[in-house]
Parts: sequence; C-alpha cells; structure tokens
Amino acid sequence: MHKNHMEDHSSHAHHSADHTGHELMFRNRFLVSLILTVPVLLYSPMIQDWFGFSMPEFSGSQLIAPIFSIIIFLYGGVPFLQMAVPELRNREPGMMLLISLAISVAFVYSLAALFFDPESGFFWEMATLIDVMLLGHWFEMRSVRQASGALNELAKLMPDTAERVKDNGEIEVVPVHQLQTGDLLLVRPGTSVPADGEVVEGKSELNEAMITGESRPVSKLPGDKVIGGTINGDGSLRVRVSSTGDQTTLAGIMRLVKEAQESKSRAQLLADKAAGWLFYVALGVAGITAVAWIIAVGFEVEVLQRVVTVLVIACPHALGLAIPLVVAIVTSLSAKRGILIRDRLALEEARHVNVIVFDKTGTLTRGQQGVVGIAAAPAWDENQALALAAAIEGDSEHMIAKGIRQAAEERRLSLPEISGFEALKGRGAQANLNGHTVYVGGPRLLEMLQAAPDDGIKQFAEEAGEKGQTVVYLVQDQQIAAVFALADVIRPESKQAVQQLHKMGIEVAMLTGDSQAVAKAVARELGIDRVFAEVLPEHKDQKIAELQRQNKKVAMVGDGVNDAPALTRADIGIAIGSGTDVAIESAGLILVQSNPLDVVKIIELSRASYRKMIQNLLWATGYNVVALPLAAGVLAPFDIVLSPAIGALFMSASTIVVALNAQLLRRWS
Repeated sequence: MHKNHMEDHSSHAHHSADHTGHELMFRNRFLVSLILTVPVLLYSPMIQDWFGFSMPEFSGSQLIAPIFSIIIFLYGGVPFLQMAVPELRNREPGMMLLISLAISVAFVYSLAALFFDPESGFFWEMATLIDVMLLGHWFEMRSVRQASGALNELAKLMPDTAERVKDNGEIEVVPVHQLQTGDLLLVRPGTSVPADGEVVEGKSELNEAMITGESRPVSKLPGDKVIGGTINGDGSLRVRVSSTGDQTTLAGIMRLVKEAQESKSRAQLLADKAAGWLFYVALGVAGITAVAWIIAVGFEVEVLQRVVTVLVIACPHALGLAIPLVVAIVTSLSAKRGILIRDRLALEEARHVNVIVFDKTGTLTRGQQGVVGIAAAPAWDENQALALAAAIEGDSEHMIAKGIRQAAEERRLSLPEISGFEALKGRGAQANLNGHTVYVGGPRLLEMLQAAPDDGIKQFAEEAGEKGQTVVYLVQDQQIAAVFALADVIRPESKQAVQQLHKMGIEVAMLTGDSQAVAKAVARELGIDRVFAEVLPEHKDQKIAELQRQNKKVAMVGDGVNDAPALTRADIGIAIGSGTDVAIESAGLILVQSNPLDVVKIIELSRASYRKMIQNLLWATGYNVVALPLAAGVLAPFDIVLSPAIGALFMSASTIVVALNAQLLRRWS
C-alpha cells in the first residue's frame, strides 16, 4: 500500500510538469464531445417529448444517438477511466472513480437497452455527463497551469559566453559551460558576471539585487567575491573563476526552487473527498436497491433500471462543477483586480494564513533610492542645494544620482548651468559653477577635500547613518553646503496593508538582506511585528521553514530571484508583478500592480471563494441525499418512483443551482 502510494506520488510530481498538455487535451475533448452531443440530444426521444419537437426520421435514424454516444464515450469518457486506475490501486476512491462508474454503467446499460427496451437508454445523460466533467476538468487544469518555467527564467540570468583572458593577455570569447575553475575573465561594464569568482583587478559596483535582494549596488575591489548572474556597473573587472556550472550560487538557488516545488504535497481537494464518500454511498444504495427490489418483484428489467438510475444520479454533475466553476470565476474576478492565480491551491489555502512575510526591497519599498531628508548649511536654502546637486549628477546612471534628480523633479526645481563636469572615481563628481568648484559625493569625498561638517550637518549625517540611509554631501569651495539622506522609498500603500492585515488577525513579518538598521527603521515606520534582517539569499527559505515549524501558515510576498526558494517554500508564494520573471514563476499568486494592499484582497477573496465552494458542495451532495433514496424507490409503495429521466432532470437542476451560486461571487469586490 505504502509503495503504491509512493509510486503515485512520483507520478504526480511527473504530471505536474505536464499541465499544459492536460489542459489542451481536456479542452479539445470537451469541444469535440460537445459538438457530438448535439445530434445525441436532438435524436433522443425523451428530449423530443420534453420540448415537443421531432427530427426527420430515416432508416437508421434511431441509431444516431447510440452511435454518437459510443464515440463520445470512447473519446471523452475513456480518459476518466484511465485516471480512475490510480484511485483504485491506492484504494482511495475519488471523483474519477465515481465519474467512471456512472458513465460505464450508463454506457453498458444503454447498449443493452438498445436490444430489449430502446426507450430506457441513458445515452443523452451519459453524453452530457461526460461533457460537463470534461468542462470542469478543463477549467481546473487551466487554473492549475504551473511552473517549471521558474528554472528557465533563472537560467536566463547567466550569460551564454564569457571573455577569457589568455596567458599572453589576449582575450577569447568562450561558451560559459567551457569555463574552468581558475580561469581569468574580463567582465566589461554593464555585462553579467558569467561565473562565481574573485576580483583580481579593477573596481566597480555590482547590482546584486536579483540574487541577494540588497537594494544598493555593492562595491567590489580586488579580493572581493562576485556572484555569477549579477550585473556589473560602470567599472571593468578581471575575475578569477572559483566555481562554475552546478557549483554556482545561482545553480544552488535553482536547486532550492526545484526541491521546494516538488515537496509541495498533493493537497486533496474537498470535492475529491466528497466524491470518495459518495462513491461508497452510491454503491451501498445501489446494492440495497437491487436486493430490496429483487425481494419485492423478483429479478426483472425494472430492478436493473432502478440500480442504474441510482448510479447515474449519484454521479455528481454538480459536484464535478462545484469547485472548478468557483475557481474559474475567482480566477477571472481576481484577474480584473490585478491578482493572477497560477496555482489554485494557493488561493484556497490563503484563508488559513496567519503570518505574512514581506520581502522589503521592491515589495514594501519601491526598490529605488529616494531623498528622505536634507540639511543645509546656514547660508544655503534646501531647494537651491538640491537643484545644484541634481545639476552635477545630471548624466549619471547611478541609483543615488537618479534619486537626487527625481527629488529635484518632484519639487519642480530649475537646475543651474554647470560646466567642466568630471567624475571622481569612487568619491563622487565635481563641476564648475560661476567660477566656484562644486562637488557631490559620500563621506570619502570629505576625506579627499579634508572638509569638516558643522555640528548640525554632522548630527543629521550620523542619524541618517544609524537608520542605514545613504549620506551624500554637496560641497562648494571646500565648504559643506548641504547633506542629503537617501533611502529605499517606502510604498505609500504599505502602511495601510499592514494595518488591515493586523485587523484580520494576521501577523506581519519582514525579510531582507539589508542591514538591521535599515530593516528596523522600515519596520518601525510600518508597524511590522517581526524582522529578519541581513538574511543571505540561500537562507531566506530557512526563515520561512522556521516559521512553519512553529505551526504557522506562512504566505511570502517577494519580487527577486533570491526570493524564489522562499516563495516556493512558503505555504503560499505571492510575487509582485514588477519583480523578476523567476519570482513570478515560483509563486502561486501574482500581484500585477505591485500593491501590497492586494495581499489583503487575496485573503478576502480566498475566504469568500471557500464559503462558496462549501455551499456548492453541500448543495451538490445534499441533492444526492434526497435524489438517491427516490431513485432507489423508497416511495415506490406510494407509486412515487423517480424515472431515470426525472433523475437526469434533477441532476441538471442541481448543476444549474451550483452554477448560479458560483456566479454570486461576482458581487464580491
């Protein structure tokens, strides 16, 4: 038993890679079966009676419904029989076995009925049952289509070729897979680092955000380590390769994503459980029916008809649609509100979440440096200082320069004309303004100019430093004119999102590679409960696992490659739309607008859709509780016997109720 279960588990892992194929298979089979069902319905005597029409008769026209039904059974029904095999093998009856039982019984009985009582066949019921189940499964697969794409996206970060420096100093271009440990590489400005290694010569700043989540560019000098897949800034580096291929950090992150993806258990859907119980109930009722009727009237065709009616009615059209319909509606509803569902179980589980972990950079914050404070020397005015700094930083692509320019734009300042711009490597920049030399740069600029800040500016700079903010000075003729504090700007919606989650009884945590000081400053401002700071990318998923060990249901919200393992490890991964493709591929839910408030919507939507699913399941099973005894002939002594036709009508009615109830979800907003 255990071995079988394991086999099934591995086949399931294999299947999850193949959802697109399944989805197309169900879609095509549904559409073909639907077209083939039209003649079956038109040529069914019962349907003609109900709606009072007749079709042209010709020799053999009475065989139209049976022939088309046989084709529908073989083409649309057989996949269900194949999928019922593992349920039988594992002795875990579910939806597939129940569907298979009903369509097989209807099929065999109808074929037999052709010869002894053509009017009593179940051809059209069987055909519509197969159509509805195919439709339900197509909806289901469409909303399940899941992610082996994450790994391809990660792989794209690695360049295909590298520039290797030969012993004689010449440079050759080689494919990355041919690199060996110890090779010397040239990494030009703006290109990706081809492998993990150590800087031998040159200095630059690398953007490591996609791997480490660190919002600031990281400066690299000889002796520093660099990570394959990160992007070089404006300096040229020579790097000695320390690990290649499967040994690189990026490959390690890819492995984590893959493991976490595979470790997700196959959560049994409620409908499957209900179908399992119904399977036993239907068999039991059918058995009792057969025995009771044989005792009452002897072995007659009518007994068979009762038993078949019981089995066909027990097969849940409504149950088959109850969940997929809600899922389909929720999927389109949430898409309109900017929430994309990649894994429907993620949305279902969201209602259980009691801790939400936000990645800081790019999620709670914008992931861009912005000016958060200015202190000017007595002779200067803040706007004048900001305009001058923005003018000096005019053409630089550096994150800090962009932040200063943006602040000047937001204040609509007109910038002074400067001339003689010159970059000071690693220290800042200088320019001329009306015969004065003006400089912009960090603390190392002050060292070079040997300029000492006055007390006000010094205190401002120290406080900014404690909060982990970047400090930039404006200097004119050796005199410090102003100091700017820059930090990753907090999104305006973040605070509201945290407050609303607290109201819903959900704890909020933050996970970041940034320093304790930066993290604590952000957490204080937003009212966040727990902070995990200075977390290395490969340890992010361990923090999630740590929370899970405390029996917490964890949702992770992130946007970077470095978040991918954590997104996959969490009970629910929510990716921010502006994030990297990898993060998006490894999450179950995606927020298109990058708005943390949408996380609140996800929880609300999850709770609303769960209520609808339960209502639908209760209705779908409840209808069976009433219809099964009637079909079995409980009221036969009072001459009330449910004919198969009325049974089928009941079945359709319950399906319509379920469909309408699911539509009520649309009022949720």
